[in-house]
Amino acid sequence: MSVTFINPGKHDEIYWLTATRAMQAAADDLGVQLEVLYAERVHPRAVEFAREIVARPRDKRPDYVILSNDYGTGPEILRLLDSAGIRTFLAFSGRGDDKGPEPMGAPRTQFHLWLGSLEPRAEDAGYQSAKALIQRARKAKLPRVGGKLQLIAIGGDRSTPASIARDEGMRKAVAEAGDVELVQEVYAAWNRARGAEQSDWLYLRYPQARMVWAGNDLMTFGAMDSWRKRGGQPGKDAFFSGINTSTEAMQALRDGSLAALSGGHFIAGAWALVMLYDYNRGIDFATEGLELDRTMFTLFDAASAERYLRYYGDMDFSRVDFRHYSKAFNPRLKRYDFGFQQLLK
Repeated sequence: MSVTFINPGKHDEIYWLTATRAMQAAADDLGVQLEVLYAERVHPRAVEFAREIVARPRDKRPDYVILSNDYGTGPEILRLLDSAGIRTFLAFSGRGDDKGPEPMGAPRTQFHLWLGSLEPRAEDAGYQSAKALIQRARKAKLPRVGGKLQLIAIGGDRSTPASIARDEGMRKAVAEAGDVELVQEVYAAWNRARGAEQSDWLYLRYPQARMVWAGNDLMTFGAMDSWRKRGGQPGKDAFFSGINTSTEAMQALRDGSLAALSGGHFIAGAWALVMLYDYNRGIDFATEGLELDRTMFTLFDAASAERYLRYYGDMDFSRVDFRHYSKAFNPRLKRYDFGFQQLLK
């Protein structure tokens, strides 16, 4: 069984590198031949990879292609691969709110060989990180404006379904809080330097804002860099939250400079391999649904951050036996368990 993963990230980008390492560990356990192609955040390149795969001799093509619908590249990639008779699966980011017949339709309909999708429930990450951030700010008795704590939000982008869902989760936490004002929401393309640049002028515009929520850890670090440049001390006079499981984020959580961190969803690619392995052996995940949206995020604290660094700080996931989560290897398993918390025990 061979699988190609069209990775939308950079080869040295910690999140996507971690996702790839977890997928390779799963592939090793399952005996799957895994090929990874990095689009390097140049999104048209993902489509170019699909064309290159189609152009290969039939005996050189993978049995399956896993891809992510980042920046809406999914429909074109599915069209190319479907027409060539190559089975596909969406992981990390599915079709989002596009539930109509165009441009993607449902799995196994318009594109017959698009088997399904597995998405981390991205709203969970936005919600739990924002809620924990607000609780931390309340405890610190931060200054209020008109009785409310001011929050700045830095999102990833406006089009990727996972980005949109994280933002929605953050807004839900703000709405529930009642004593928090979302003063402005900007987008920093998941980039640290861009996060710092956005923060420079946001701090000038909202001098009383002391909470910054961001859609990933890199943008959070950019906002923290900007705050330190102004003479501030993250974790003391302003509070920041992030999403992802980089070593830098875990260390910042342990030293208190990062107030809240949600992560673990990088494991979605490894779980996707488990599902395809079972499908390849006649166990169709359709019994649980074709478009699975599952809880994978964990809200880390200092203790769980310490465990994560001890277990996976070197991005070695060989301690996990991914066969344990396969229905083919475990006939008694009735429902996939894709939570990340279990991997910290």
